[in-house]
Amino acid sequence: MEKLKISEIWIYPVKSLGGIRMSYSRVFPKGLEYDRRWMLIEDTGKFMTQRMYPEMSLFKAKYHSGSFSIHYNNESIQLPFTSIDSSLTAQIWNDEVTVHEVSREHSVWFSERLKQECKLVSFPENNPRPVDRNYAVNNDQVSLADAYPLLIIGQSSLDDLNQRLTVPVPMNRFRPNIVFTDGEPYIEDGWKYFRAGKNRFAAVKPCSRCVLTTIDQESGAKGYEPLSTLSVYRMKDNKVYFGQNVIPLNYHEITEGDEIVPE
Repeated sequence: MEKLKISEIWIYPVKSLGGIRMSYSRVFPKGLEYDRRWMLIEDTGKFMTQRMYPEMSLFKAKYHSGSFSIHYNNESIQLPFTSIDSSLTAQIWNDEVTVHEVSREHSVWFSERLKQECKLVSFPENNPRPVDRNYAVNNDQVSLADAYPLLIIGQSSLDDLNQRLTVPVPMNRFRPNIVFTDGEPYIEDGWKYFRAGKNRFAAVKPCSRCVLTTIDQESGAKGYEPLSTLSVYRMKDNKVYFGQNVIPLNYHEITEGDEIVPE
């Protein structure tokens, strides 16, 4: 029997901006360390994503041994782990969360490049944001991700999709945290629990997909694929599913190459 192994680990420090591939990552209750602990918000406090601002895909993140930088064209700005003391309320979907503006300088930098008044805010680890009670395992919390701490997708699932497409798409259209190799396409659909490294995870809900998957992460251009093709064979209850939402049950490191063992 083929062994399933972690082939890629991704974090997205600022929600809806570019991701960073890591060779290993610590697992926290809210998700992987530094994953979606920052986001951009409008003046109203509403969260910003590529759904409304596809040009956000052009902002790329890099990791520098303990700090991050955000790059846009030939410009960049450091992403500090400190924020302004004053707190404010932000809205992400139906949730209201308490966040902190990183600095006025950072907010201006993003506002000028997006041509949209906005603020860069951070979400402290201890600030609450409960997972949907219908899928929670044990009063679980989530970062600024859409709804769940982690997302896992099998490489075989993407390979199967790409065989159906005229132009293949990369995995970054789906913004997973964990990619694994081997196994049948969509094997992750049927998982309830699995282990990776020293960690145990609960697979709680298939991930419904939106128009963000149709945005080219290199150019910011919007199209119809892969959502159009996925809707033909991956639709249920008027939603298109690809990948599995995951809640961590232990909080150790995961590493590329770790074996995944479904239970």
